[in-house]
Formats: sequence, structure tokens, C-alpha cells
Amino acid sequence: MSLRLSTVILPYRRWSEGGREAWQRAEQLGFHSAYTYDHLSWRSFRDGPWFGAVPTLTAAAAVTEQLRLGTLVTSPNFRHPVTLAKELISLDDISGGRITLGIGAGGTGFDATALGQEPWTPRERADRFAEFVAVLDRLLTEDSVSYEGDFYSAHEARNIPGCVQRPRLPFAVAATGPRGLRLAARYGQAWVTTGDPKLYENGTPEQSVQAIRGQVEKLTDACAEIGRDVAGLDKIMLTGFTPDRGRPLQSLDAFVDFAGRHQELGITEIVIHWPIPDSDFAADEKVFEQIAMDVAAQLR
Repeated sequence: MSLRLSTVILPYRRWSEGGREAWQRAEQLGFHSAYTYDHLSWRSFRDGPWFGAVPTLTAAAAVTEQLRLGTLVTSPNFRHPVTLAKELISLDDISGGRITLGIGAGGTGFDATALGQEPWTPRERADRFAEFVAVLDRLLTEDSVSYEGDFYSAHEARNIPGCVQRPRLPFAVAATGPRGLRLAARYGQAWVTTGDPKLYENGTPEQSVQAIRGQVEKLTDACAEIGRDVAGLDKIMLTGFTPDRGRPLQSLDAFVDFAGRHQELGITEIVIHWPIPDSDFAADEKVFEQIAMDVAAQLR
């Protein structure tokens, strides 16, 4: 299978000051998809401009035609499945069926306390995530949903006419643990990894490759448990969080080597960050564009 190349555009620029142009340029460069983070704020960007994911994707849908769009990733930290489903159905309609929902359990960052709550424990995040995905699946495939769960409720929630994409827009489930991988196997059209976070500071690229190989094997097992062929599940890697850090974007050859090693693991889509000066995602824009235009043909 050929490797798809996508990008993630962080929502830190005003639409009139480079925001619009980045999404349009992503389409011109031939990226398969362009995603954005779904956070209220994020790490080193906390004290600077940061815009909402759904309005940003809506605007991007209006100025592009073929480019797939999505979140990497949405989480239950500040979302409710009933309101999110309504927004996603609207976004899928506006885009003409070009939306992918990247979805994960969330973490302990700023989103976890922005609504005034105490951070959830890892167990509670996993419990909420499981219920969130299951309820959202129903909301996006059924006209009317009533549900009473441990964390979420819905009372005759109407979602007519549903998604343009049938039976619903695709889920790309971010997961590395057993419960999350089972969710990906059951509900996902794609699985998302950023590698093993424990290796980011002191690990090696070789250790990272081995860790991702292990994740793919566990995903394969989770699919086998329910009689699903793992080959039918796209495998997305969001780069920038492995020991390689920014090195793959230093040259076309460096990226081809990086991408090839991960393609051999079964990765079907690699996502690279749109360059942001003076940040962890700084990169030479000319090299970035060269990678976008040339690398897919080399990895078919």
C-alpha cells in the first residue's frame, strides 16, 4: 500500500494573517489530509493566540475543495458527545464529506482543568473515553438517541440528516494501551500513534521503531479478538514526538529514510507539522514543501 502524507496546522494564526493561506497551500502541495489540534490551549502556545478547532476546520472547508480535514485529536476533556455530534454533522456537510475525527482519551494538560474540574485519573480518562466513543458512534449513525451512562446522557438527541459520509464520518482513534486499542479495533477506521512518549527524552530512533512495531502487533491482536482484519484499518503516525524530533524534516533524504522505516511497520499515513518558527515545530519551509511534493511518489 502506498504511503499517504498529511500535515497538521496548529490554529495559532488569525485567519486573515496567514491562517487561510496555510490551508489553501496544504491543498496545493498535494497533502492527503490537513488536521488541527483540538485544544483550548497547548503547551508553549498557552499564552499566545489559539483558535478553536471546529470553526477553523469550517473555514478551511470553505476555502478548499479536495483536501481531507480533521482533528488530531479531539478528547472528552471539554467535549460532550451530544453537542460534538451536532458540530461534526454540520462540518461534514459543509465540507462535502471530507472530515475525519481524530479522537483520543486526552491528558492532564490545560484542557483537563479549564472547566474548573479536577484532573481525571488515568482510569477515569479511559472509562470516559470508552463511553464517549460508543455514544458518539450512535449519535452519528442514528436519527434519535437516548442514553443514560456513567458519564454522559442523551435524551432524544436528534441528528438528522446525519453525516454525508455513511454510515458516519471516519474515526481515527489514538491509543497505545489495551483498552484504547480495543476501541480502535471496534470503532476506528484508522488508528493513531505518536510513538512511545517514554522514549522522547532519552530513547533512540531504533527503540522508537521497535516500540511502534509492538503497538502495531497489539492492534493486530485487538482486531483478531473481534474477527477484524487489521489490514482494513489505516495506521496514522503523527510525527514530532519520537526521539527523531525534527530531524526527518531536515532534508528530503532524511524524511524518505524515516518514512520508509515506518511504512515497513504498516504505517499508512504520516502527518508532519506545518513549520512554526521559534517553536518545537520549526523547519525550513522550502524543505517542507519539497517533502510534500516529492516524497509520496518515492514511497509508492
